[in-house]
Amino acid sequence: MTTLRTAVGVSDPWSETTVNGVRLAFSDEGSGAAPALVCLHAIGHGGGDFDRLRARWRARRRVLTLDWPGQGRSGPDHEPSSAARYETLLAAFLDVVGVERVVLVGNSIGGATALRYAAHVPERVAGLVVENPGGLDRNDDPIARVVLAMMARFFAAGARGAAWFPAAFALYYRSVLPNRAAAAQRRKIVAAGRELAPVLLDAWRSFAAPDADTRALAAQVRCPVLVAWATRDRFVQLRRARAAIATLPNARLVTFRAGHAPHLETPDAFEAQLHRFFVDIDAAAGERARLAATAAG
Repeated sequence: MTTLRTAVGVSDPWSETTVNGVRLAFSDEGSGAAPALVCLHAIGHGGGDFDRLRARWRARRRVLTLDWPGQGRSGPDHEPSSAARYETLLAAFLDVVGVERVVLVGNSIGGATALRYAAHVPERVAGLVVENPGGLDRNDDPIARVVLAMMARFFAAGARGAAWFPAAFALYYRSVLPNRAAAAQRRKIVAAGRELAPVLLDAWRSFAAPDADTRALAAQVRCPVLVAWATRDRFVQLRRARAAIATLPNARLVTFRAGHAPHLETPDAFEAQLHRFFVDIDAAAGERARLAATAAG
C-alpha cells in the first residue's frame, strides 16, 4: 500500500526481505571494494535520506540503505522502536544480504544503532560514521527527563490524531533540518507526520530507558570512528556528548553547521570527510595486508 511515508523511503531500485518477522525495504547497489557502506537513517526519516550519498558511492563500493520498520517502505514492527531493537534487526539483515564487513553510517537513532553494533560485533565493523547519535549524554538528569517526557507527549498527540499536530510538526522540523539542502526531504517527512507519529512516540519513550545510554559502550568500540556533529541541534547537543566522545579509542570529531543530519544538510562537506575517512581505512587495511604477507613470506 502506498502511503505518504513511502516518499521518504528508499528510492528505486529497491528490494525487500523479511527479518525477524518484519518486512524491511532496502537498496543494494555497487560491487566495489569491501567493506560495504551501510546507511542507517534517523527516526521518522527513511533510506531516501541517503540518495545523494548512494549515487556518489555505488561506483566505488557496495552501498546499502534501508528503511527502519514503520518508516519509508518497510512494514510495521511487532516490537517498539528503539536502538536496541534496531541493532537486532541490523544484525539479522546483514546476515540475510550477505554482508560480512561494513562501514556503518548512522544518523541519530541510526548512529546509536551503529555504535551498539560496533561495540558488540567488532570483527564485522571496519569503520563507523555517526551523526548526532543518541545515547552519548545522560538521559536521567532533570533536564533530560523533562525534554523526553515533553517530546513523548507531543508525538502521543500526533498518534491520537490531534488537529494541531501537523502544523506543530512542520514547525518542529524546521528546527530539526533547517538547512536549505534538506528542504525537499523535510517536506516529505512533514507530509507524513501523522503516519510517523507512532514510531516517533516509541522512539522518544525508548530514549528515556536505561539501555538507551550508550556511554559505556563507546569505550568498547575499537574501529576508526568519524563523529560528524551538527552543531545547531537543539536536542542532541555536542556539549553534553563530548565526555563520551572522548572515550572512543580511535575517533575524530568534525562539526558541521547543520541542525541534525550533516549528510543531508551539508552534503559536500560531509562527503569530503567521508572520502577522507575511507582513504584512511583503506590505507590501514592495505598496510595490514602488506605486513601479513611479509610475515607469511
